[in-house]
Amino acid sequence: MDERYHEGSRELQDRFDTRRLADRIDERTAHDHIRPEDRAFIERMDMFFLATSDLGGQPQCSYKGGAPGFVRVLDEHTLAFPNYDGNGMFLSWGNALVNPQVGLLFIDFVAERPSRLRVEGTASVSHDDELLADWPEAQFVIRVQAKRVFPNCPRYIHRMALVERSAYVPRAGIATPIPEWKRGELAAGVLPEGDRAAQDGAPGG
Repeated sequence: MDERYHEGSRELQDRFDTRRLADRIDERTAHDHIRPEDRAFIERMDMFFLATSDLGGQPQCSYKGGAPGFVRVLDEHTLAFPNYDGNGMFLSWGNALVNPQVGLLFIDFVAERPSRLRVEGTASVSHDDELLADWPEAQFVIRVQAKRVFPNCPRYIHRMALVERSAYVPRAGIATPIPEWKRGELAAGVLPEGDRAAQDGAPGG
């Protein structure tokens, strides 16, 4: 793997005398591939946080959710997952088209022992991926080639209980509800061609 720390990290490590600790943590916990235990963790998650940036370094952080297991580990270096209908801005995946470096943060808030896992790598967007049909209503498939995979200390993870999974996550054989914002003034006259809200005669059409 590439050198982990840059001069900014080193400056703070030296200020707080954590350089030795940081080096040991990186040596013993970071991997350049997805281990079986990492795969098991990733494939039971129903959400993750995504970090991207544009060519100028302007960052974006977004939430991605789906049914449990919507992120698949294809091999020890590759993740795949769908992109579902959103607000049409494509800030994150637009970034990935010009700067494919991404970071994914998986957090388990509800397990008896909360935990989290980071994946850093390069993303590609595919409109004709062979897996596209596996996710109902997916617009396209993203594959991430993992370069670094490592767990984080879980001590600041708040314990939470799952109340209800989103009804808007597409499911085979079940009609996905239309979000109310697409029926309002915000979307009036500007919905994409073929959008169900427009077809249903909502004001957004």
